[in-house]
Amino acid sequence: MTGFRATFGHMKQAGDFSGLPLAVPYAKFLGISLAVQDGRVITSMAYADKLIGNTALPALHGGTIAALLELAALFQIAYEIETEAMPKTITITIDYMRSGAARDTHARAWATRIGRRVANVRAEAWQDDPSKPIAAANANFLLA
Repeated sequence: MTGFRATFGHMKQAGDFSGLPLAVPYAKFLGISLAVQDGRVITSMAYADKLIGNTALPALHGGTIAALLELAALFQIAYEIETEAMPKTITITIDYMRSGAARDTHARAWATRIGRRVANVRAEAWQDDPSKPIAAANANFLLA
């Protein structure tokens, strides 16, 4: 194994996914961290002032929430399959449900279909209570 597949295979074997966000430079900028619970990757975005879009509320910028959802979906696919490279986003649709407050935000994703070339994923983001999502996404990824 070489490249991403070898690196990810090593992370999966060790049970330490802290290096996975480093494969996506924007994930590092957003303060993304990962944990695995019951076979599902939980992607967390640590709060930082730079993530605020509306200073009057204050509320997280919608783009940072969208990025969190996309990364959660991407990392879940990477966790479920063996691939030589990170999957590429084909389409993503975001549904904003409530304002994201100025605090840590978490996301989880479910693969609804993984084919030979394309994966379909659903993701949800929340802050305090997973049953009260602030946003959701449907995404399609091209697999290497």
